[in-house]
Amino acid sequence: QVQFVESGGGLVQPGGSLRLSCAASGSIFSIYFMGWYRQALGKQRELVASITSGGSTNYADSVKGRFTISRDNAKNTVYLQMNSLKPEDTAVYYCNEALKVLAGHDTPWGQGTQVTVSS
Repeated sequence: QVQFVESGGGLVQPGGSLRLSCAASGSIFSIYFMGWYRQALGKQRELVASITSGGSTNYADSVKGRFTISRDNAKNTVYLQMNSLKPEDTAVYYCNEALKVLAGHDTPWGQGTQVTVSS
């Protein structure tokens, strides 16, 4: 069971940038889809970005053009570069195996990392 530890969150002003990291406890080489999720206070968790093992990416409409997901299989790490941040991006951000989440498997969630965008 691969587990993930998120880091890199913090408090930034609107228009600022952050780079989140997702460190895996094991190899992510064979994980086809990795995803970044977020959950704002009082809202449902949503998928914001995903990436295949070959580097193909997909983004939620709300973050297209502002966020970039990437992965470094050698370092067992997935990243989320967030630019032009908006207050509505405020949430706890998590990473996970996207296919397992979609299938409803008993995939544990990490602690996540808090991103707060405020002036």
